[in-house]
Amino acid sequence: MAEFDVETLSLKELKSLQKDLAKAISSFEDRQKSDARSKLEIIAKEMGYSLADLIGTEVKPTRAPAAAKYRHPENAALTWSGRGRKPLWFVAALEAGKSPEDMAVN
Repeated sequence: MAEFDVETLSLKELKSLQKDLAKAISSFEDRQKSDARSKLEIIAKEMGYSLADLIGTEVKPTRAPAAAKYRHPENAALTWSGRGRKPLWFVAALEAGKSPEDMAVN
């Protein structure tokens, strides 16, 4: 390994070195984890299992997107399910005198 005196480096060089070290450490850790995972997958496969079976990785259920309840009066591509914050076009239409029923998807 190269020996050098960090006391002689400028602030810019030190920050660059710090950034390079952080990248090298992260890369090293990723390689180590990948190697460990590969070895564990081989062992599990030899025993007739998958690694996911053994460690019980939980599959997060996904929800279907909510159906649209409201549609923009002029641009049919803009919709809103009625959940979450009201989109700006919905608020503007309400302020312009439209009712939610006027924009309801039939």
